[in-house]
Amino acid sequence: MVASKPFARPVVVELGRPGNYRRIISVGDAAACLATSWPLNRGPRHRHAVQTCLRVLEGHHSSEDARRAFVAAAMESEVLVANDIAASSSEGK
Repeated sequence: MVASKPFARPVVVELGRPGNYRRIISVGDAAACLATSWPLNRGPRHRHAVQTCLRVLEGHHSSEDARRAFVAAAMESEVLVANDIAASSSEGK
């Protein structure tokens, strides 16, 4: 996994079969996960997260912007682990 532009806090998602957790620690990890491991139920938040990750890697946004977009996409696809759901609602979206 690419360890570029680290997140302040990792994001944990559950992908594939139950109990298959993945810890996302950086923008590079998030971009790779969105591109290769994401479930088929991809919506507008998935597209936004991909675009945001790319913009961060180009130097146009912060890694926290990518983290927020990734969390939103994970919530949309119902793969976000519960601890991050509580944290995302307290971040002020």
